Amino acid sequence: MFGGGSIQLARVFGIRIGVEPSWFLVLFLIIYLLTGFYGDEFSSDTAFVLAAVSALLFFVSVLLHELGHAVVARRNGIGIVGIDLWLLGGVAKMERDSDSPGVEFRVAAAGPAVTLLIALVCFGVGSLIAGGAGALDSTRFEGVAGDAVLALLGYLTFINGVLLVFNLIPAFPLDGGRIARAVAWKRTGDRNKATRIAARLGRGFSFLMIAFGAYLAIVVGELVDGIWFAFVGLFIGQAAGQAEEQTKITSRIEGVRVADVMDSEPVALPATLALDRAHDEFFLRYGFPWFPVIDPDGRLSGLVAREAVEAVPEASRGEQAVASVMALDSPDGPSGMRVGLEEPLEALLGLEGLTRLGAIMAVDPEGRLRGIVTLDQVKRALQGPADPVPTAPG
Repeated sequence: MFGGGSIQLARVFGIRIGVEPSWFLVLFLIIYLLTGFYGDEFSSDTAFVLAAVSALLFFVSVLLHELGHAVVARRNGIGIVGIDLWLLGGVAKMERDSDSPGVEFRVAAAGPAVTLLIALVCFGVGSLIAGGAGALDSTRFEGVAGDAVLALLGYLTFINGVLLVFNLIPAFPLDGGRIARAVAWKRTGDRNKATRIAARLGRGFSFLMIAFGAYLAIVVGELVDGIWFAFVGLFIGQAAGQAEEQTKITSRIEGVRVADVMDSEPVALPATLALDRAHDEFFLRYGFPWFPVIDPDGRLSGLVAREAVEAVPEASRGEQAVASVMALDSPDGPSGMRVGLEEPLEALLGLEGLTRLGAIMAVDPEGRLRGIVTLDQVKRALQGPADPVPTAPG
């Protein structure tokens, strides 16, 4: 489940921002290395503070890069599960894949565009302080003459330039690889074929990076840099292989909608129903761990779990309604509970609720509950032709 192993820091534009435990390791490593770089120009205390601020602003840059992807994806109708910062930077998890080459290109290019803008702004401000030559020198940790702001701007220009170049490598799943997939998709008219082409490019670049890492470690003697290049190459190769395998799976459900596989007669509880009746007439009768909750117009309001009902003293259940203990679901923000009827079944594969709840509620454009899709139904669809089978949550 996305975000399951990460720590939530905040929500930006309604998007969950989290950090994996591995992020802290990289954060401390960057601070340690930068303290040494800044130590040639500043006192030890100043160097440490600059290193810490630089490291944090680097990850802010990474976050802005991923938010660029996320915002453009949302504008093109693709939901965002969240953004996680981790060992190798950041990742924006989307609910589904792009549905056209144009959307794929725009989403892929948005991150590098943000990174380029950050680098240009930092270089421009540095040029105002020290001139173009001075700003360029600061990107090499030279000529800052004790100016902490110039040193910080130089680092941010340099690191965002590196981030830009790295992400534009045409190796899937890097942004450059996704751009390459968009081009191949446009030329071939086949998303799956384009993904295979981009994945093979990714594996090819991964071999080159691993070989270069071995060269640095064995021939040049740069052990740390060599291991890092080899590790990144290994990651890219594995991710490219996984993307190709996922394409083989999702191709089986291409064209299948949520409405094609859902149970169209879901059992739901009215929000106004008393808890004692909900417990006796629904939870005890059906044995399900939760039920969707609807308002008087049939719109999905949330869900209610058996534990929440049983947490209320039995003597008080007749005085409280289901709405008082249900988990809310908002149609205006990211939701792990609902999906649109006409959404491709592929969109469910990225939804947190499918794993967490074992099912997703299907709603019409007005938000009315029309069905339920369970994890078992999705698995059956992935294995072969979809065959709707009425089931219930849990």
